[in-house]
Amino acid sequence: ETFKVMERRLMRAIINPAMIATFLFGGLMLANFDADVWSEGWLHAKLTFVVLMAGMHGMLSRWRRDFEADTNQRPAKFYRIMNEVPTVLMIGIVIFVVVKPF
Repeated sequence: ETFKVMERRLMRAIINPAMIATFLFGGLMLANFDADVWSEGWLHAKLTFVVLMAGMHGMLSRWRRDFEADTNQRPAKFYRIMNEVPTVLMIGIVIFVVVKPF
């Protein structure tokens, strides 16, 4: 039960505000881009990864609610693997912005 409280607080106090700030400041940054940047492939790849990250956020939120309601049906190994997905997405996002491979 303590773990459930910790997860809920983490989601509400850190993860959700961070996602809102990311979309807010990212949107402001996109609004200041020149028109020619929108045709570059790295930006499209980055935005795809950002959308995937938002989808992952939604799935993690759902799984947390399932865990809180004691309706979890997945093994611990599944969550250990899925825990790495946001890290891989974030690495990809940073690489696309810094390296601009295409």
